[in-house]
Amino acid sequence: MAVALPRPGPLSRARLLAGPEVGPGLVDALARATGRPVERGDRADGRPCVYVGASLPEALRGNGLVWFHSVNAGTDALLKAGPWPAGALLTRTVGRMGERIAQYVLAWVLAECQSVPEFAAQHARAEWRRLPSELAAGQTAVVHGTGRIGSAVAGLLRSCGIRTVGVVRSPREVPPGFDAVAVADEPVAARWVIAALPLTDATAGYFGADRFAAMGGATFLNVGRGATVDLVALEAALHTGAVGRAVLDVLPEEPAAPGDPCWRLPRTVITSHSAGITADDDVVTDFTACLADLMAGRLPALAVDTARGY
Repeated sequence: MAVALPRPGPLSRARLLAGPEVGPGLVDALARATGRPVERGDRADGRPCVYVGASLPEALRGNGLVWFHSVNAGTDALLKAGPWPAGALLTRTVGRMGERIAQYVLAWVLAECQSVPEFAAQHARAEWRRLPSELAAGQTAVVHGTGRIGSAVAGLLRSCGIRTVGVVRSPREVPPGFDAVAVADEPVAARWVIAALPLTDATAGYFGADRFAAMGGATFLNVGRGATVDLVALEAALHTGAVGRAVLDVLPEEPAAPGDPCWRLPRTVITSHSAGITADDDVVTDFTACLADLMAGRLPALAVDTARGY
């Protein structure tokens, strides 16, 4: 990863600025954790500055920014807003998001195995009828995206006896949490297909007609980015049965209005981009870890390659 590191000297003198998305409690927590004053503002005023927020103020695009720490895990919106300032480091917040998203995926997997949606529908009809359950153990989940979040999802599923296969761009060693890897479009029979991809030029519309047609009736869960999915192709695959069910925590356009066609997708549940909500503690933990790395002259693990988008 080709990333320019801020030098410890200028970094130690930099102003620490917080964006409007950073609440008062988080401002106080950052100040306590770093021992530095945290200011509200969007201008460097002739000094190097570090900015914590969700979007980059225009005034900082070419003036004094040495490091931007995103309070979000995804940085695609940041990078699409305009050219990234030369020499400015970008880091992101992951925190315990992988753990939260993994539990979200496992909850839907187990709910399906125990016929929870069908029992809920029967309850609404006051209908008593036995329904079969199935064991999750011994079945296969394919996870597209083998980074921190995908690995956390695979690790939790694997602890329940589910075989986990990570999809990679080229053959390589098996990442943590996975039993095996497969290259994109390599046939793998799966009960669940999980999308945990970032949004880049290479992943936009990644799940289209061909990939859905090859799923063989698997349940599709998207906990990555909404724009990686072609919803028209997903609807067609749900109608043909190539996709058995779908659980979508993210959509190409959010929030979805009440009249949006996505609400009418068959055998689909949509949740409100809530599988991995970032907590203030996540931001403080990840920011201070990045700061410690930088002061020691190390590249933080949460640094983003702005050319690649992740």
